[in-house]
Amino acid sequence: MKVGILGAGNWGTTLAMLVANTHTPVQIWCRNEAIQDEINTQHTNRRYVPGVLPSAIHASTDLLQVVASSDLLFVVLPTSIFRNIAFEVGKVLKGDQIVVSASKGMEVGRGNVPSSKTMSDVFQEETCCKKIGVLSGPNIALDILRGDPSGTVIASHYEEVIDQVISVLQQPKFKVYANRDLKGVEIAGALKNTIAIAAGIAHGLGLQQNAKAFLLTRGIAEMSRLGQFLGAEPETFYGMAGIGDLIATCFSENSRNNRFGRALAAGKKPKDIFDEIQMVVEGVHTTSAVYELSQKFNIFMPITQAMYRILYENALPQEEIKTLMQARIKYEGEERDLRYSDQTHALIHKYPIPEYLL
Repeated sequence: MKVGILGAGNWGTTLAMLVANTHTPVQIWCRNEAIQDEINTQHTNRRYVPGVLPSAIHASTDLLQVVASSDLLFVVLPTSIFRNIAFEVGKVLKGDQIVVSASKGMEVGRGNVPSSKTMSDVFQEETCCKKIGVLSGPNIALDILRGDPSGTVIASHYEEVIDQVISVLQQPKFKVYANRDLKGVEIAGALKNTIAIAAGIAHGLGLQQNAKAFLLTRGIAEMSRLGQFLGAEPETFYGMAGIGDLIATCFSENSRNNRFGRALAAGKKPKDIFDEIQMVVEGVHTTSAVYELSQKFNIFMPITQAMYRILYENALPQEEIKTLMQARIKYEGEERDLRYSDQTHALIHKYPIPEYLL
């Protein structure tokens, strides 16, 4: 088994280390020659991860060579460049290779056309690959590198994909669970980023556990609501990829989305925060994509809409928190009558939302 990883950031490098721990050789593609040379000669990637990397990890800037020589390919790239890279990869990717997306986000629409496409959707459109999986869950890279017991979820319609991923990732302190709901696992991993920014804002404003619990509870309801509209299974949002990832991201100070929210609460501008973090914050892009979907289909998503106003319309975090508390909802579940337009009413009957999820 030859494993390739596209992306040498903190999560991509962490995955490479996990694979190497199972005595599997792994190639990691990076765009920066300096990082390539550092990994190959010093066995470090100091910009993204601490410590020494296993010698089984080899870095390359040759994208197509890494793809063509891999039986199993993990894609850990920012959603903003995902389609362009998928197009290039499609030139050499063969139908029998396995591709697993470990990127958590949704494609931002173009112009006035919102997109509901996940990264696996993009890969299927741009390549001939059929054996596709999605890796997601409560996976804070630094916690894994520290050796904390952690778990993740591999979702695929193909048993071979699930088995191969488990064989190269599972180890004593890293448990890999399987799931058939590829769409749900992927959507959950993307949507929790927006809620994590909201949780970071709450923390930065000095709000305590009641407020954070309120945001997480209503956040998981929003995630499930949109997920089911897009065809996901409701149970997925109450598993590792949903509430598990949400809890980890919302409470971890190592979460980029959480840090971004705390910085917003401190009055910093998004551009300045990006310069400070110097890594991709997927929640910012996901918020835009999901907001456009909620507007087009009249889906009730007050937290997402509040985050959009803060990120893109310069609304004040303090005012948006107040707005969330003024929603005209009396009963949990009452919002089901407010969230969809007539044009999508038939779809809701196809994917009814159980009372226990609201």
